[in-house]
Amino acid sequence: MLRMWTPATKLKLSEEQLRTLRAWIAARNTPQQIALRSQIVLLAHEGLANHAIARRLHTSRPTVILWRGRFDQGGPQALAADAPGRGRKRRIPAGQVQAVVEATLKSTPRHATHWSVRSMARAQGVSKSTVQRIWEAHNLQPHRTRTFKVSRDPRFVEKLRDVVGLYLNPPEKALVLCVDEKSQIQALQRSQPGLPMKPGRCGTMTHDYKRHGTTTLFAALDALQGTVIGDCLPRHRHQEFLRFLQRIDRETPAGLDLHLIVDNYATHNHERVRGWVKRHPRFHLHFTPTGCSWLNLIESWFARLAREQLRRGDFRSVKDLITAIRHYLTHTNQQPTPFIWTAPAERILAKVARCKAILETHH
Repeated sequence: MLRMWTPATKLKLSEEQLRTLRAWIAARNTPQQIALRSQIVLLAHEGLANHAIARRLHTSRPTVILWRGRFDQGGPQALAADAPGRGRKRRIPAGQVQAVVEATLKSTPRHATHWSVRSMARAQGVSKSTVQRIWEAHNLQPHRTRTFKVSRDPRFVEKLRDVVGLYLNPPEKALVLCVDEKSQIQALQRSQPGLPMKPGRCGTMTHDYKRHGTTTLFAALDALQGTVIGDCLPRHRHQEFLRFLQRIDRETPAGLDLHLIVDNYATHNHERVRGWVKRHPRFHLHFTPTGCSWLNLIESWFARLAREQLRRGDFRSVKDLITAIRHYLTHTNQQPTPFIWTAPAERILAKVARCKAILETHH
């Protein structure tokens, strides 16, 4: 006997509803069940019969009827909500979840500095998978730490405002250069050749190496343009710093003032350096607060150099190392990327104040 179905009426959707459903379907992070429900409604809007929609989407006709009806009653938001009582029932008591969270935040194991999923599971009498789910749900990561340091410089606020002001409001007819040296860069030669990367396996390199000596890179970053003046020298005394200042003097337009952001390393404030700067009035040194090297944008460029050129490098001599650094400098200046500072001084000061308040509370 042939079964007959009453044709379903075409769903009417507004332009806003159509845009919402199409965006949900196109988004990568949309749950599959919501994407399926959205496709059902869109096909119903096109006038397809329920059994045709079910066949096309590899689902059942009752499912199509259910979500057509839900949408008709509640619009797109109804597709994102399950009926009360549906879904997997919670098997972990709320008290147990709270106990794991409290123990993670307020205690440490007797013979370790931090909890692991296994040690917490043993202490709380649950499985490690349960601990993983609880930590993930509460965004707890006891295995990770982040470094910080609160500057004790008595002129912290003054120096911070000075440096940040140069980034956000650079003076006219002047260059702002972030200057520092990356010292003791080692020329390391790996003891054996590594294996290349292939599908399913990362590249390899030996853990041991032979040292061939070191060099020091003096660098000055024009943050606005992204270009770098650099020079590799054998040491990093005030003599080498003066030599680098002379190079900056030669390689920058003579009519511009030069505002150099430097840290508090003794070389930068040596008596002979101060005398040289006094004799060259277009040079102005601006010192970051003690312990705040992160304020100097050249550190970001040094990190990029180490990540992209030095860390995996294999150098048979200091000469090879210097050649690699010079090639990277050339590449940087041919394809410069500006370094844009966005944080105003007030936001940094507020964050430091919050950090100090927390430290005083805990200590």
